Amino acid sequence: MPVTRQGRTSVWSQIAEDLRAKITDGTLPTDARLPSEAELTAEYGVARATVRQALTALVNEGLIVPRAPRGYFVRHRQPLYYRPQTEFRPQPRTPEMDRFMADHSAEGREPRQSIDVSIVSPPAEVATRLRLEDGELAVVRRRVRYLDGEPYNTNDSYFPLALVQDTEIMRPLDIARGANEVLAEQGHKQVRALDEIYVRMPTPDEARRLDLGPGTPVACHVCTGLTVDGKPVRVVLNILPGDRHVIVFEREGMESAPE
Repeated sequence: MPVTRQGRTSVWSQIAEDLRAKITDGTLPTDARLPSEAELTAEYGVARATVRQALTALVNEGLIVPRAPRGYFVRHRQPLYYRPQTEFRPQPRTPEMDRFMADHSAEGREPRQSIDVSIVSPPAEVATRLRLEDGELAVVRRRVRYLDGEPYNTNDSYFPLALVQDTEIMRPLDIARGANEVLAEQGHKQVRALDEIYVRMPTPDEARRLDLGPGTPVACHVCTGLTVDGKPVRVVLNILPGDRHVIVFEREGMESAPE
């Protein structure tokens, strides 16, 4: 593709757009090796520094990955289909695996997760949703979930300490029947949930936990679980990198919707 030095579009962004189009239309398929920097320099008739700017932009977009010393390759992307509406589906009966582990093992992928449990003064957004008093503590179960060795999302669940102390929720282990069932056994069954989804750039901590490259946006799914009397008993913050997820909502009853 010829590049032009006229107009508002920089030369490196023109090169990036050309390579991006080849990735999108399959000319450069998944796992394909891109031409070397020297080859791209000759092809586009530009300086090597200009080629590097274009390649860096594509790395930051999550389209290609550098594999020294072999060069740049089209990234293999297998998104996770994230379905918030399955939150209250019964847990699998496999005692050593929760739903995330069971579902993705069945798909032939290799899931794993890390779990940390702490007693904390929760963030203001969580304290407000849980209607905690000033100074009231919460328990947080912080997870990083991995697929095939890559961190895919974080799942941080907050509970009022007064509701869950001395329960399995306090232990940094999988809960086979699920934390929702533990709450129900304590007399705090959730009957509805409020879901909020925000799209933004990650915080430094989120970028570190998820090993995110520059320029990768995330979806933040905040789920507040409520009892029959409207009492909030759990707030979950799910951080979903935009280059690794498809958020899927399924709705029923459309035939009865008013025109």
